[in-house]
Amino acid sequence: MQSKTQPTTATVPDTVPDTVKIAAKDVKVFYGQNQVLHGINMDVHANEVISFIGPSGCGKSSFLRCMNRMNDTIEGCRVEGQILLDQRDINAANIDVVQLRAQVGMVFQKPNPFPKSIYENIAYGPKLHGLAQRKADLDDIVESSLRRAGLWQEVKDRLDQPGTGLSGGQQQRLCIARSIAVSPEIILMDEPCSALDPIATSIIEELIDELKQNFTIVIVTHNMQQAARVSDRTAFFHLGQVIEIGNTNELFTNPKQKRTEDYITGRYG
Repeated sequence: MQSKTQPTTATVPDTVPDTVKIAAKDVKVFYGQNQVLHGINMDVHANEVISFIGPSGCGKSSFLRCMNRMNDTIEGCRVEGQILLDQRDINAANIDVVQLRAQVGMVFQKPNPFPKSIYENIAYGPKLHGLAQRKADLDDIVESSLRRAGLWQEVKDRLDQPGTGLSGGQQQRLCIARSIAVSPEIILMDEPCSALDPIATSIIEELIDELKQNFTIVIVTHNMQQAARVSDRTAFFHLGQVIEIGNTNELFTNPKQKRTEDYITGRYG
């Protein structure tokens, strides 16, 4: 086995290529006095699926939440560094956080449909952001979003029924449809399949592959097989640092860092 080099701190150029949707520069996250991210530098490219893997507590979800400022909702959390979305600093004082979270949608670990009808779950965001002037426009958005989430055929005859009455896998697709409905550019997924059975997981994975034609997708997963199946690139996190990032196939078959190899081969984690 060839020797593995030690990780080096990546440098991010001052100019960001057009293909980059998000550019993170020296991002650090603190919960009170506890620092959980130690200077993350990373680009996320347009229309790619990028997976974050690594042991529990290594900072994957903390970094994911930086991308739409969900860490703002956590008391005592502080974020340093810079995150550029289309070359705009999302932490700038003039950023509308509500609009940011429409542009950068999020799907959580456990499905969290609103306690409303299936229709209203999808219609809520477009109403909030004024995306539909007429009922017919809203109907079109609801149908289109459910179709893109692969759910329309299953729910089209019961749109007035509660979203919470769907199965777990259907609820997660409903949450994806809800995110799509406000026309985001990026969808963040934090362990989206961890609460689902293998069949529902397979459906979500197929959906991710279809959605990347129109969206940039960032997914946190503990399932390395899932990362290998769905992602174009993978980043390995350990102890609050990105140890290695690269083409998914290359990272899994020929990792450059010893810590990456140890994690992938099950020596720890």
